[in-house]
This record gives sequence, structure tokens and C-alpha cells, in this order.
Amino acid sequence: MHRLTASFIGLFCALALGAAHDVSAASTASKVTRAKTVPQPVAAPQTVCTITVNSADEKEVFRRYLPAPRYRFVELVEHNRSDWLNTACQAKVSCDVLIISGHFDGSSEFFSDDLERTEHLPVAELERVSCSNACPSLFSQLKEVYLFGCNTLNPQAQSAVMAEVVRSLVRGGQSTKDAERQLSHLATLHGASSRDRMRQIFEGVPVIYGFSSLAPLGPLAADSLNRHFQSVGASEVGRGRPSARLLSEFSRYGMSVAAGVNDRDPEAEGRRETCQFADDRLSDATKLDFIHQVLRSSMASASLYLDRIQAFAADLNAEDRKTPEVASVLNDIVQDTDARQRFLDFARGAEQLELRNRMINLARDLGWLSAEQRRQELGLLLAELQRRSALEGDDIDLACTLNAERDLNGFALPAAAGTDDLAHAAVRACLGVAEDRARTLAALVDSDDADVQLAQVFLRHRPITEADELRQLAAAIAAMPASPAQVRALDTLGRHYLSDRSILDELAGLYVKTPSAAVQAAIAGILIRADRRALAAPQLLDTLRRHRRTPPGAGGVDGMVDALIRRLQMLG
Repeated sequence: MHRLTASFIGLFCALALGAAHDVSAASTASKVTRAKTVPQPVAAPQTVCTITVNSADEKEVFRRYLPAPRYRFVELVEHNRSDWLNTACQAKVSCDVLIISGHFDGSSEFFSDDLERTEHLPVAELERVSCSNACPSLFSQLKEVYLFGCNTLNPQAQSAVMAEVVRSLVRGGQSTKDAERQLSHLATLHGASSRDRMRQIFEGVPVIYGFSSLAPLGPLAADSLNRHFQSVGASEVGRGRPSARLLSEFSRYGMSVAAGVNDRDPEAEGRRETCQFADDRLSDATKLDFIHQVLRSSMASASLYLDRIQAFAADLNAEDRKTPEVASVLNDIVQDTDARQRFLDFARGAEQLELRNRMINLARDLGWLSAEQRRQELGLLLAELQRRSALEGDDIDLACTLNAERDLNGFALPAAAGTDDLAHAAVRACLGVAEDRARTLAALVDSDDADVQLAQVFLRHRPITEADELRQLAAAIAAMPASPAQVRALDTLGRHYLSDRSILDELAGLYVKTPSAAVQAAIAGILIRADRRALAAPQLLDTLRRHRRTPPGAGGVDGMVDALIRRLQMLG
């Protein structure tokens, strides 16, 4: 017989004999009192924290299926309070499960599409709480995080600087393949994608659910959650392991799962660096010294931290800069000519002119450019912009934004071959050229819808202020044929606050004669924002009702007319 088997049998027999020997005493004792049952410990309920900045659809489904004795729900958002996260910290709420519901912009903020809601959740605030240990109880026990928002776990880096980094590395002698590989590694370390950023924020959390692209709207997400809970109940919530069935239920929406960074991950060093910006226990001088270290390293790393460096520099006010510790570090940065040259070389080589503008302004904030040097750098930027053969609305926006103070008017270039189209004219108009401004305004009443859109961009920055010019524009728009271009032109006119009775009468006359319901809706949109004292309410109300056009198709485009009628009725 096998030794182990024999030993087992011997042990069993010994136990059996012992049991037989005591059976009489046990039987007697059972008559006196029944064996006591040892009570099983009752598990403490798990806390499900919710941050609801948009619809509550997802939260309500969880609440419906998670039984109250085992789960308690705590909504962290307090309506009309901006410090709700701090309030939750002070209350020492400890979350086992966290559900965040809100639209996500892909990088910086959860927000609501309800104009009456003011609540939002900046990702920077989550980073501050995570890095500063400012709220140790809130997220330290987290087992699962549910991020119901678009691109919350998108693995693609969202920074516009990525392409510039690759170009810079290639110019430095690397192959495109090697440059892209290096950039991918750096982007992961620096939390350049929303997925990497969420992993850094929710350090050590074993399960983070989110979406790699578009997420379902609240009601659709609720439908999928309902089906999931009807299938498996609450058994897979709060256990700290991914649910294959939940991922399958949301597979059509691209739900994915990740784990928070821990000390053993290669990305842990990246989190420590990120926290140098977000940890509010660190002094401004300490943070600025770290920024100097970043600027002295490769421009690839420095540029990936550009958003954070720029935000810190913008928040550093004049009083902060005068403190001895900060002033000392700033002086070290100013004296670092090597870092300055690398930074400016990268900026001047950037094909994205908006990025170059940001870097020029940061160089000014760091003391690397004087006010006049910054002006000259922006002049070079604008000269390159004007020499480009094809411009779009974003380029007009950039030119007008840069020259908001009208201090760059001297940098307008004469029109040259290939640069005499409307987009170039609008850029020159942003730089103060009167004849190009006239040409751009004339394009607003052009039949070409694309030209109207370019003129709209210009007028957003340079609205008409002269009453005669506004009257002439209104008359020219009224003379246009009914078309999408006319609707756009009317929308542009409506961005001006109108109180001139002759303009309002011109628009009322157009309302009567136009065959287009869309044009009527655009006119109503202007009148509802106009000076009500200039409206002839009873007469206009009669005109709106008698000459109203029926919109084609499913309708709805004349809802603005209904709104104007209601407003006039209220005015009496």
C-alpha cells in the first residue's frame, strides 16, 4: 500500500475511534444544549460614489440593481457648488466603486450639454487630488472606475504637438520609424493619451472601464447596463476584476478596460513626473525647478509637457515671481542660453503656426523673449502665414487673434501671385489693411457660401461698429437671393446688437417677401436678440403670423419664429 495512502487511512481510523469513544458523552451533552452556531461576519456595504455632471441614466441603473444592504450610493456633485469635490474630501467619503457620467472633451474636462448645469469636472482637479494625497480616503480603496464619456480610454495621444515632435526628430537625423517609436514611448510616460492619463490618475485601481472612441448617450448606455444586470445581477460589481460579460455587452460601443499604474509599471516614473506639476504640496519654486530640468532635456519631452508648463507659467502672477525662491529659479532659466536656443529652434521649425504662437508666448513668460522680441517673432510667423498658398478659416482666426491689440498692423505683406484670394485678403484685413477689409465685408453678401464663411470668421473678431455700414450691409443682405449663403449672412448680422429701426424694418420687409422658411427663421433669430424698444410689437406680430412660410420636410426650422411670437406676445 502506498505510504501516503496508508498514513491517511491510519489517521482516519484514529479519528473514527476517538469519535466513537466520545459519542456517548456528546449525545448526552446534546440533550442539555444544542451546539452553538458561530455567527458569520456581515460584510460592510460597499460605497458606490457617483460624479454626475450630465445625465443620471447610468447611475440610476446601478442603483436599481445593486441591493441597498450591500451597496450605498453617494453622489459627490452638489448642484450649484464649485467646491463639491473638496466637500466630499472633508466628509471623508471612501469609495469602492466610482461612476463618472458626463461628456468628455478627450483631454481636459467632463462637462454637461445642459446649459442650466454649471457643474463640470476638470481632469486637472482629479490629478491634483490623486498626486497631492489631498483626499486620501476618497479614492484609496477603489476597486473599479466606470468612465461613461467619449474617448475616456482612447489610447491615441490627443496632443497637436505629436506630429511636430516626429518632424523634429527626423530633422535631427532619426528615421521616421525610429522617431515614431521614441515618441510613442515618451507619450505613454507623459500621459499624452486619455487612457494613459486616467491610468495615472487612478493609481493602483485594478479595473478602469471607459471608451476608446465615441461612447453611447446616457439612455443607450442605460439599456446596455439593464441587459447586463438582468443577466448577471450585481455579482460582478466591486470585485476588482474585469467583467468579460460587461465588455461584451458594450462591445458595439468600443468599451475597453485598463488598470491604474502601480509602482512596478514602467509608466510609474511618468506618473511621478506628472505629479511634479499637479502636487499642490510642492512649492512654486520646486515646480519651476522641475520645469527647468524638463526644458534642459530633449525637446521631445519638453514639448509633450507644453500644456502643463504653459498653464503653470500663466498662473504665476507678478507677486509670485518676486519671491526670492521663484525669482532665483527664473533667473537660472533666463541664463540658460542652450535651453533657450533649442526651445526657439523647435518653435521656429513648427509647421503648426498655432503651436509656434503658444511657444513664443511661453518663451516670453519664461523671460527668454522681451516684449519687442516676441513681437518680431510673431511678425515672422505672420509673414510665413501670408506666404502660404492655401489658407482656411483657422488661419484667419489666428491672424485676427494675434493682432487683437492692433500692434501687429505693420506686418501685412502686399498681395503676391497665389495670395490674392479672399482668405489671404481676410488675413491682411486682420492686420489692418483697409481695402482688404472692404473686400472681406463685400464677400459676406456673395453667393459663394464658402466666401461667406470666411467673412464670418473675420467679423467674429472685427464686428462692424459704424451705424451706416451696418445699414448698408443689411440692405445688401436683403437683396441676396434666398440661399444658404443668405442665411449665413443673416446669422453674421445677428451677432451685432441691433437697435437701428431702419435695419429692423429692412429685415421685416425681407421676412414678407422671402420664399424661404430658413431665411425667416434666421430673421427671427436676429429680431429676438434685437433691442426690444425698437420693435413695433403689434405690427410685427401680425406680419410674422400672416406671412409665415411652411418649412419643408419634417419641419422644426421655424422654431425661432415661434419663440419670437411668444416674446412679442409677452411684450404686449
